[in-house]
Amino acid sequence: MTTTERKPLLLDFEKPLAELASRIEQIRQLAEENGVDVSSEIRKLEARSMELREEIFTSLSPSQRLQVARHPRRPSTLDYIQAISDEWMELHGDRCGSDDPALVGGVGRLSGMPVVMLGHQKGRDTKDNIARNFGMATPGGYRKAMRLMEHANRFGMPILCFIDTPGALPTVIAERQGAGEAIAYNLREMFCLDVPIICTVIGEGGSGGALGIGVGDRLMMFEHSVYTVITPEACAAILWKDASKAPQAAAVLKMTSHDLKGLGIIDQILPEPIGGAHSDPLKAVNTLKQALLDNLEELYRLTPAERRQLRYEKFRKIGVFTEVSHS
Repeated sequence: MTTTERKPLLLDFEKPLAELASRIEQIRQLAEENGVDVSSEIRKLEARSMELREEIFTSLSPSQRLQVARHPRRPSTLDYIQAISDEWMELHGDRCGSDDPALVGGVGRLSGMPVVMLGHQKGRDTKDNIARNFGMATPGGYRKAMRLMEHANRFGMPILCFIDTPGALPTVIAERQGAGEAIAYNLREMFCLDVPIICTVIGEGGSGGALGIGVGDRLMMFEHSVYTVITPEACAAILWKDASKAPQAAAVLKMTSHDLKGLGIIDQILPEPIGGAHSDPLKAVNTLKQALLDNLEELYRLTPAERRQLRYEKFRKIGVFTEVSHS
């Protein structure tokens, strides 16, 4: 790995933290060169750095949360799968001649329990992102996902879905191959599956691309993830004919985990380390694994029929509103 690759990728609002960290390092080096003990001063500065980090990350705007959700070093589906599973085997192909690298899945064991895990997979760099369509799945990807879910249902294995996509692949070829039909088929069939289904938004959950693997008994989101019907950039381009107004759109889309928990769309917010999941991936992994185990324990207390009914009722409640008459 080169020095450039090791250099942290800073978001705009993280620059004060980087400047303070740089100042602390300079003081430490000068003190060592001159044999001066400044350990107490450095401790104070490090404490201030932690306070500043907490202040920044507890008051992020929706557009800033979106930047964290899209951070190139944020843990991906494969990162989480490989970290939480005792063993893991990726399965390929939709049995119709396609194997979409933007949607991965396979069988594994979670604390000894056989499970099927699948999700969107973005790349780490430009080359990898192009190979994986930036996590935007083709119709073949959703058909592969459904094949794996049917396998899980046949053998009584719970399904764990990890959502991280700006949307389904928006190309003419994808439309010709039946993108809408593939997603709609998944929506219908996921309501009928007998096994427990847990869906987690680990980064960016966008539009029908997210919904294609997003019907579950539990819907969880990491604290700085987003889940929305349309990207803020596309929303701004449609409403104001100006994509630069994306921060405005992000504020009104109600796409953050706290907004969606308040609206009753998601069931649980998974706390992230201060600085985001990419700042301490191991802590994020442990949080996710424990949440999955806790929810599976609850879901296994229900019969398949009870799970299906509650799943149906959960999604029927989304979008319910009250009309107030002005008499």
